[in-house]
Amino acid sequence: MPKFDRFAACRLAPMFLAVGLVACASPDGPAPGEGEVEEALMIADDIEERLAQFAPTELEADLSALSDEDRRVLGSIIAASRPLDRIFLVQAGRANPQRRERLAQLEGPQAVAAKAYFDINFGPWDRLAEREPFFGTDPHPAGAGYYPAGWSREDFEAWAGSHGDRREEFESLTTMVVEEDGELGFVPYSEFFREDLAEAADHLRQAAEATSNESLRRFLTLRADAFGTDEYYDSDVAWMDLNAPVEVTIGPYEIYEDELFGYKAAFTSFVTVALPEASKALDRYKAQLPWLERNLPIADEHKNLDRGTESPMRVVDLVFTAGDTKAGVQTIAFNLPNDERVREAKGSKKVMLRNIMRAKYDQILIHIAQRTLTPEDAAKVSFEAFFDEVLHHELSHGLGPGKITKDGEETEVRLELKEHYSTLEEAKADVMGIYNILALIEEGEMPAELREALEPTYVAGLFRSARFGLDEAHGQGVVSQFNYLLEKGALTIDDEGRFGAVTDIFPAAIRDLLAEILLLQAEGDYDGTAAFLSNYGRATPELRTAIDRLDDVPVDIKPLYPQATELAPEVIR
Repeated sequence: MPKFDRFAACRLAPMFLAVGLVACASPDGPAPGEGEVEEALMIADDIEERLAQFAPTELEADLSALSDEDRRVLGSIIAASRPLDRIFLVQAGRANPQRRERLAQLEGPQAVAAKAYFDINFGPWDRLAEREPFFGTDPHPAGAGYYPAGWSREDFEAWAGSHGDRREEFESLTTMVVEEDGELGFVPYSEFFREDLAEAADHLRQAAEATSNESLRRFLTLRADAFGTDEYYDSDVAWMDLNAPVEVTIGPYEIYEDELFGYKAAFTSFVTVALPEASKALDRYKAQLPWLERNLPIADEHKNLDRGTESPMRVVDLVFTAGDTKAGVQTIAFNLPNDERVREAKGSKKVMLRNIMRAKYDQILIHIAQRTLTPEDAAKVSFEAFFDEVLHHELSHGLGPGKITKDGEETEVRLELKEHYSTLEEAKADVMGIYNILALIEEGEMPAELREALEPTYVAGLFRSARFGLDEAHGQGVVSQFNYLLEKGALTIDDEGRFGAVTDIFPAAIRDLLAEILLLQAEGDYDGTAAFLSNYGRATPELRTAIDRLDDVPVDIKPLYPQATELAPEVIR
C-alpha cells in the first residue's frame, strides 16, 4: 500500500493532481468563499491504486427463512440506518460534509476515484496509510470530529484538571465537545445530531410496529427512545435478550475513532439475518466462560469472576451496514455492548458475520498465507480455524479486567489506558483467543485436529490485520504479537523470508504474552502500556518485506448489498 511522509500546507502540490479550486483553510473554519485565500485543491496521484485495494464484492445473505413481515421490518431498519452514515461522517471529521460537497463538484482525471475513496474512508484521510490526506492537505485530527480544533491533548487535560465537576461530561461516551470563547462545552449526541437521530428513530418505530416478534419490538422501541435521551442501558439489555429472525445492532458503540482519549462512541449499524442452526452449534461455549476466566494466566485478584455469563452467540449474514463499521476495513465479527454495567449483569453478545468472513477468507486470507508462510504452514490454513479464532477473539473481549480499582478508586481499564486502550484490547483478544482454544483442545472441548491449522491460520491472520495500517496506533498491537513471538522463538523466518510457527514453543509464548497484557490492563498501567507498545510495536524489515509481497492482493473488500436495494429501494441508490 502507498506510504507518504507527513505533509503540510499546499506547497506539496507536486505529489498531487490539481483538480479544482478551494480554500486551504482550517478544517473547522468557514467554507470557501468567505474570505480565505483560494489555492489548488489536490488529490493524491495514485488514488486509483488506493481504491483498488478494496475489492468490490456482492454479499448475499440467506433470506430463505424470512416471512414477508420480516422483509418489511428489514426495509425499515435499513432506512433507519442511513442517517447514521451522515452522523458518523461528522464524527470522523466535523467539516467532512463540506469537504464531501466540494469533492462532489470536481470533475476531471481521478475525481471519480477520489469520491469513491472518500466514501470508503468517511473523509479525506487514508485509513490504510497512517491517516494521511489523499484529498486536500488538512492533517487528520487525533480526536476526529468529537473535539474542537486548536486544542492539544495537554490543553484538554489541563482544562479537565481544573474543572473536576465537569469531568464526567468530558469523558462521556455520548457528548460532542465544543468551544466558545476559550471555554469547553458538551453537547449530548441527542441534541447535536437531533434531526438525523429523529429520522432514524421514526424508522425504528415503524419497524417495531411491523414486527410480531416481542423481543425485536422491545429493542427497537427502547433504542428509538434512547436516540432522544442518550440513555442506552435499557435498550442494551433488551438487545442482549433479542431473539428474532432479524438481528440488528444500531447505536453508538466503539471508541476507536477517538484516538485522542478513546472516550467517544461512534454510531454504527449492522442489519443482519439470523442463522439459528449455525448459532446453536456455538452454544456449548457459554458454559465454558467461567472456566476460561478462571484459567487466565493472571492472579485471581485481577480476574473478573462476577461478570454475567449469559453471553448469547449469533451467527448471521450481513444485509446492510452504516456508520463506523462501514468505514475502511470491514468488520467480520463483534462483541457488544461495551457498557461494563451490562457486561456485569448480562455478559456480552458475540456476533459472527458469516458471509463477510467467507468473502475475506476466499479473496484475501488464502492468498496471504501462500505468500507469507512456509509452504508447510500455508497448506494447513483452514476456514474452520479462521472462524474459531474470530469467535474466540470476540469471546475474549468479554473476559479479563474491565472494571478495576486503582489508587483505591473504582475505574475502568478504558479510562486508565486512554488512547492505548483499543490497541492493547485488540491485541489481548487476538492472543487470548489462541490461548483459550489451546486450553479447550487440551480439555477435550475442541477437536484435537484443529491444533494443526490453529497457529498457521493465526499468523496469516496477523498479516491480514497488519496491512490495515502497519505504522498507525492499532497496527502496533499486531506488530507487537509478531515481535514478541519471534523473540520467544515461537516464530521463525526461513531463508526466503517466510514465517513458520514452532509448535513446541508456541503455547508457552502465547501464555507469557497474554499474562503481560492482562497485567497492564489489571493495573491500569498507562506508562507501562506505552512502553510495551513502543518496545514491541515497531515493524521489522523482515515483516515489511513479507507484507510487500502482498501488493497485488486486495487489502479488504468493498461490500455491495444488492438485497438491501431490493428491500429498501427508496433508501439505497
